[in-house]
Amino acid sequence: MKHFIIPIKLAFRSLGNNLGRTMLSLLGVVIGVASVILVLSFGLGVKSFLVDQISSFGSDIIEVEVKIPKVKKTSSQNAGGLSGGTQVTTFKLEDAEKVAKIENIGDWYASIMSQQIVSFGNENKQTFIMGTTSGVIKTDKKVEIDQGIMFSDDDDKSLRQVAVLGSEIKNDFFGEEKALGKNIKIKGQNYKIIGVLKERGATGFFNFDNTIYVPLQTTQKKLAGIDYLQFAIFKVKDMKKLDATILDVTDAIRDRHNIVNPDDDDFAVNSIVEVLDILDKVFFSVNLLLLALVSISLVVGGVGIMNVMYVTVTERTFEIGLKKSVGAKNWHILFQFLFEAIFLTFLGGIGGIFIGMGISKAGEILASHFGFFLDFPITWWSLAIGLGFSSFTGIAFGYFPARKASQLSPMEALHKE
Repeated sequence: MKHFIIPIKLAFRSLGNNLGRTMLSLLGVVIGVASVILVLSFGLGVKSFLVDQISSFGSDIIEVEVKIPKVKKTSSQNAGGLSGGTQVTTFKLEDAEKVAKIENIGDWYASIMSQQIVSFGNENKQTFIMGTTSGVIKTDKKVEIDQGIMFSDDDDKSLRQVAVLGSEIKNDFFGEEKALGKNIKIKGQNYKIIGVLKERGATGFFNFDNTIYVPLQTTQKKLAGIDYLQFAIFKVKDMKKLDATILDVTDAIRDRHNIVNPDDDDFAVNSIVEVLDILDKVFFSVNLLLLALVSISLVVGGVGIMNVMYVTVTERTFEIGLKKSVGAKNWHILFQFLFEAIFLTFLGGIGGIFIGMGISKAGEILASHFGFFLDFPITWWSLAIGLGFSSFTGIAFGYFPARKASQLSPMEALHKE
C-alpha cells in the first residue's frame, strides 16, 4: 500500500512546490480534455436536434424529390446544383398520382415551394408559399387547422384562389381580428382566406408559421408559371415492406420517365430511416475528425508535462540516488515518477471536464436565447474518453522522464549533489 501512498504524497509536493510551472504545463491538457467534452456534447446535441426535426414528419414516410441525372443523390454536385439554380422539370403531378396507386402507399401530397410578396391593406410581407395538394392535412400530422378548413381536391383542380395561413402570417396581418373570408394579395392577385393553421414552429431553419398554403395547381399556373413538382411525400402502410415499396416507387417513376439506366435517374427516393442512417454516419465521421483535431492540444499538453517531469528529475537527482542507495529498485523510481505524471494529467482532465461542462451549459442558454432549444448532454462515456485521453497523455509523455530517473546510477546521482 505504501508504494501507492508515497507517490501520491510526492506528486502533491511536486505540484505545490512548482505550482505556477505545473499549471501552465497542464493548460494544454485542460484545453484538450475540455475540447473533447465539447465536441462530443455539441455533436450529440446537434444530432439529437436534427433527428427530432426530421422525425417530426413521421418515421413512416417516403419522399420523392428531383435530382440531377448522372450524379448521386447525396453528392455535393446534386446539392450544389439544385441550390445553385439548376432546374429539373421532369417530375410531374401524374408521376406522384401513379406512385400513390402502389399497394403499400397510403396518404400523400405533392408540393412546390415559392417565395412571393403578400400584402393586406398597406402592409407587405415576403413569405413562403407552399403549393400543395389537399392530402397534406392527412399526411403531415403537424398541419392542423385552427380556424376554417383546408382547401379540397376540387379547389385544386378548379385553380381556385384560396389560401390557408400559417399562424405567424395571420397575426402579422390581422392580429386579434378575424381573418377568415378576407382577401390577401399574392403577386397582385386576390386570394380568399379559408383557413388558419395552429402554431407549429420551425423545423431547422424553415418556419412553417410564416408559410401560406395554396392549392398546388393554382400555385403552378398562376404564381410560379411551372408545371412540375419539387417533391412529394407518401406514407407507407406497412414499414416491414419499406425496401420493396421504395423499389416499386423507383420502378414506377422510371417507367413514366422512360429511364433504363439508373444513372439517368432525375429523381431520388428517400425514406426517413435512410436519412437517419446517413445522419448517423455523417456525425460519426465528423466527430472522429474533430476528436483527431482536438487531440493536438493534448499532444501539446503532453509535451509540457514531459518538460516538467524532466526538470523534476533533474531537481531530484540526489533524492533518486539516496533512495537507490538504501535499496530502492528501478521499478520503484519508474513507478513513482510515472505516477506523478499520470496524477498531474488526471488533475488536468478533471479541470477540463468541469470547464467543458460549464461551456456546454452556457451553449444551451445561448441557443435558447436565439430560439433554438438544444440540449448538449454530458454522457458517461464522454467523461470516460476525456479522462482516458488525459491519463494516456500522462503515460505516453511521462514514461521517458520516469525511465530516465529509474536508470540513474546511485553513485552518479549522489555525486551530482
